[in-house]
Amino acid sequence: MAEEKNSPSAQRVVVDIYGTSYPLKTDNPQHMKQLAAALDKRMKIMSRAVRTFDERKIAVLTALEIAEDYYKLKKDYDELVDLLDEK
Repeated sequence: MAEEKNSPSAQRVVVDIYGTSYPLKTDNPQHMKQLAAALDKRMKIMSRAVRTFDERKIAVLTALEIAEDYYKLKKDYDELVDLLDEK
């Protein structure tokens, strides 16, 4: 997103995540809206799971969950690449 901020084609988009609006600049507003909607959904699911109204805790726990998903996918990807390299 840092590169997009300075891009001449960057457009302003406002997204809502867990009840807070964030004005952002992006080259792809539709994609940013999809990302924000996915994050909003995951934060709402997390808030029901931990049963707290502490937004910071919900955000951090959701970020950790997303990071775990990323590392699992990266590990699977790396293993697949290794298998393909062996052939």
